[in-house]
Amino acid sequence: MPKPALNPAQPLALYMEASTQHPSGKMGFGLLRYSPNPIACVIDSAAAGRDAREVTGIPRSAPIVATLAEVRALGAEVLVLGIAPPGGRMPDAWWAVIDEAVRLGLSIVNGLHDRLAPRHPSLRAGQWIWDMRVEPEGLTVATGAAARLPNRRVVFVGSDMAIGKMSAALEVQHAARARGIDAAFVATGQIGIAIAGRGVALDAVRLDFACGAIEREVMAHSGAELVLVEGQGSLVHPASTATLPLLRGAMPTHLVLCHRAGQKTLARIPEIAIPPLVALAGLYEDLAASCGTFPRPTTAAIALNTFHVADDAQAERAVRTLQDETGLPCCDPVRQGAGRLLEALSRA
Repeated sequence: MPKPALNPAQPLALYMEASTQHPSGKMGFGLLRYSPNPIACVIDSAAAGRDAREVTGIPRSAPIVATLAEVRALGAEVLVLGIAPPGGRMPDAWWAVIDEAVRLGLSIVNGLHDRLAPRHPSLRAGQWIWDMRVEPEGLTVATGAAARLPNRRVVFVGSDMAIGKMSAALEVQHAARARGIDAAFVATGQIGIAIAGRGVALDAVRLDFACGAIEREVMAHSGAELVLVEGQGSLVHPASTATLPLLRGAMPTHLVLCHRAGQKTLARIPEIAIPPLVALAGLYEDLAASCGTFPRPTTAAIALNTFHVADDAQAERAVRTLQDETGLPCCDPVRQGAGRLLEALSRA
């Protein structure tokens, strides 16, 4: 992908209309929690006048405003489309918002499939549009090269979509770097790319080159001691196609299984039950190894999402219960820190 024009010093306005308290606002949530950029404001007319910390529960303050007209006065230079609609398609109502943002001189970060740059060929000096869901140039098919690397490569896999795989990987990276470990994060979706400034939007890559795209990103970090690959989708979700490219491209030595506390079925398809987590972990390992053709990764730990759990004591009980049930180390890396996951990866 071309080098993004986004500078970490540029203040962001997050467009999250009607989504600051809805799962579809995950792009905005991810940037609120992890972006190195200043957050000038959040746009959501339903919550205008409040603070993002209060509304989202994410420990980062930013004023919530109602309209685009307010964001320039707050210092914003870049508008980020902070909502992830189903299928990643642009809602019709957003086109007027984007056109107005460009007219106001804002640059745009777009994580949806619809490309905005062709719609706005003429921009002001210094203004840009970053369409992230674009296939990188020069891709080739995978060769299994990552299996020959001497480092540890971790793929974060899940029991469902949108369950915290990116957050778990970023938290492990932060914990590792705090201990002096050279840890690289491989972003494979638009939120991770916006945070890290590079990566590959896997769902924008043609199937023939998907494994090769992941392999190329992993090989770019071949000197890192620990390579943390952001997971996508789930093997048990009928809409998910991303697992095989992640496993083949990264050739992982380890897996971290991500799950939401108390969840028994897929969030959007409740008639599909999530299998026992030990069995699911074994399925991921089996697919990665392909009957011994490739090295078999070890499921090192479970990253448990307890964001919806009322208090820390209840969250710790959920962690301990799951740890007893599975025999695997477990923690909520966002709520409790990723130290337990990092230690499990070091021991495995």
